[in-house]
Amino acid sequence: MSENINNEALDEALQNEVPHDKTVRLMSPTRMVVRRFFRSKLSVVGLVMVIGLFIFSFLGPVFYTQWGEIELDESGKTEYSVSSTTYEVNGQEYTVRQTTEKYLKDNFLAPPSAEHILGTDNEGYDVFVRLMYGGRISLIVSFIAVFLITILGVILGGIAGYFGGAIDNAIMRLCDVLICLPGIPILLIISTILDASGIDAKYRIYLLMIYLTFISWPGTARLVRGQILSLREQEYMVAAEAMGFSTSRKIFKHLVPNVMPQLIVQMSLSLGSMILYEATLSYLNLGVKAPYAAWGTMINIISTNQDVLQNHLNVWVPAGICIVIAVLGFNFIGDGLRDALDPKARR
Repeated sequence: MSENINNEALDEALQNEVPHDKTVRLMSPTRMVVRRFFRSKLSVVGLVMVIGLFIFSFLGPVFYTQWGEIELDESGKTEYSVSSTTYEVNGQEYTVRQTTEKYLKDNFLAPPSAEHILGTDNEGYDVFVRLMYGGRISLIVSFIAVFLITILGVILGGIAGYFGGAIDNAIMRLCDVLICLPGIPILLIISTILDASGIDAKYRIYLLMIYLTFISWPGTARLVRGQILSLREQEYMVAAEAMGFSTSRKIFKHLVPNVMPQLIVQMSLSLGSMILYEATLSYLNLGVKAPYAAWGTMINIISTNQDVLQNHLNVWVPAGICIVIAVLGFNFIGDGLRDALDPKARR
């Protein structure tokens, strides 16, 4: 009798908690990941930073057409220099001052104004415009490089992890060789070859990024290989084997999708690193060459011109700020995705 009363009380409690006219909806995994991602304030801040940079770099030149990327301000200005010479005549000193007037064709190192929002650099180019075009180069190159690195890493890492044996050993030894290659010295050699070949300065950075892709995919390949080694023995893979699925279908339809959460996180974090790499190459004068702009190229001026470093912060500080915003933004997004995709985290 008491058991029946307890059952009736339980049924009544359940009825009060979930009415019959209402249905309980289960949240899909994708929606759960999105919800957890936007719950993190740093993730939202990083997303706003990255979207803001994209709008600034790609839509900015569409609306701000007063100056072009390689358009010099030839309004000119006149510089005056005063020199003095002292003579002694009959025991008395006389000082003669001479004023020299020099007309400069290019309006270089102009201060911020209505005509030039961030002033001009040491060549007479508008800093604000070059900041936008430099963002295009940095962002496009970084996305292309990370995309190619991921494609190569997934293909070779998937093959190595699935087949194992001699194939796995050969691919992993190739990874070891590529990891041991000295990056900067080889980039110096390639840059010298590109200089001698007369390739357009605008496209040199893309060729250098192809080399960076070639030496950077082993990290992604090792990640994919390690995940597939643990996944290929799961029950669903045994079922796929029993159903006679092809090798490519088992790798790219059943194994690789289960590695995608880790790949997405690594890609977002790699974007920040690749932007730093591109800026470093341009700063070392190995990347984008003048008159074309890149954030690293805009900072390169301080390595040879101490006057700009000390007295003209408007020329190089904005590019540095953009690099910091881009790297922080992608890192915040990567951290947010890592937490959102973690199945052990609290819902």
